[in-house]
Amino acid sequence: MDGTQRQSIKVGLKVSIVLKKDQKSGHLTEGIVKDILTNSSYHPHGIKVRLENGEVGRVKEIHP
Repeated sequence: MDGTQRQSIKVGLKVSIVLKKDQKSGHLTEGIVKDILTNSSYHPHGIKVRLENGEVGRVKEIHP
């Protein structure tokens, strides 16, 4: 599943995000969603979230 639809992302899910500093390289960071920061229901680059460790980025993958 990709992270472009807000309805598919819930607090507590394990996801992979791309941080702002990693957008060029595409390096993914894994973590647990603490807050959903994007208000719209869809974003083409991924819904922006804050992980439990405080890092902020856009969701690229949702882990089962």
